[in-house]
Amino acid sequence: MIAAFSMSPMGPSDSVSAEVAEVVRLVRASGLPNETNAMFTLVEGPVPEVFDLMQRCIELLLERGAPRVAATIKLDVRPGHEDGLRSKLVSVEAALERDATERPSSPTRSGAAGG
Repeated sequence: MIAAFSMSPMGPSDSVSAEVAEVVRLVRASGLPNETNAMFTLVEGPVPEVFDLMQRCIELLLERGAPRVAATIKLDVRPGHEDGLRSKLVSVEAALERDATERPSSPTRSGAAGG
């Protein structure tokens, strides 16, 4: 399973970067394949391990004093498949490459007046 998730403590501060960094540290320490970008953290692994990790992330934020945690989670559950973080990207890049080599160049318009 691949999970893309974003968790943010809700509270009096506008800046949550320190708390988000704590969550990312926990994810990286999990040993599960993961990556973080500006909007989401992606993690891949067996369903129980990924759900357990997300629960621990929520608990961490609550333990750090957040009165409330907002979470957005998107899941891709595909039994029998591993290495999805890498293989999905490789598939998309290959399709882009095929498209670039198979597409004819743009037709030029003959006789068009310049303006």
